[in-house]
Amino acid sequence: MSLLEKAPIMMAVADPVSPFTSPIFPVGVRRLAAHPNPALAVLVGRTGPVTVANEGGRVTGEALIVRPAISHCVSFAERGADVIYLNGLAFSFSAPLAVAATGALAQLAARAIGGEVDAIAELRARLGLAAAPLRTNMAAIVRAIQADPMTRMSQTELARRLGMERTQALRRFKAATGLTFRAFKLWSGLQHAARQIEAGALVRTAAMDAGFADTAHLSRSFRAMFGLSPSAAIAGLGESAPSLATR
Repeated sequence: MSLLEKAPIMMAVADPVSPFTSPIFPVGVRRLAAHPNPALAVLVGRTGPVTVANEGGRVTGEALIVRPAISHCVSFAERGADVIYLNGLAFSFSAPLAVAATGALAQLAARAIGGEVDAIAELRARLGLAAAPLRTNMAAIVRAIQADPMTRMSQTELARRLGMERTQALRRFKAATGLTFRAFKLWSGLQHAARQIEAGALVRTAAMDAGFADTAHLSRSFRAMFGLSPSAAIAGLGESAPSLATR
């Protein structure tokens, strides 16, 4: 069985209101090693339930909303699952690890992972509650980093664009995005590399284009963020069906 059955490695969907993308990542393996999600994640099983677990407990469901920045393992039914990362959203539940989505919310999550732009926007609205929109200059910075990780925006440039002292600018960026400036650039680079690989680029080419020092740097970062290696993630691309982006 291929590790990525009938799905592209990564689809990035732009939010029509906020500057954040909502990348969709298909997973055909049965288990992911311990890793912390860089952003709020929603997992939907393809043919059965999904389980996330760590030393503090476990949560199982057909669709799970997973707290970011908490290390956890993931196990799936035979045909795996799909995940959508809702960049820029906070986890608004009290659960320490994850909550199971049921009913209409679970159906909405499945539609969003299917690539329906309206469903993605609605899911972001449902889970984002009353999140305030970013200021224009911060939104422009987020868009610039996501669009081209090779811009290598420096902390000094961030401070200049925000019109404030460097330390204050870094604090403001984390408050606005949920990630440190460095972590956000790394996460954006990983998404960019994944799309390059899905388009047929060599891993070493994708690594350079996304701002990684070399293939080893990309592989270490990929495993740390997703719980599997790039080679495992792309193993089934040759047997993939048409991209979700065409649906």
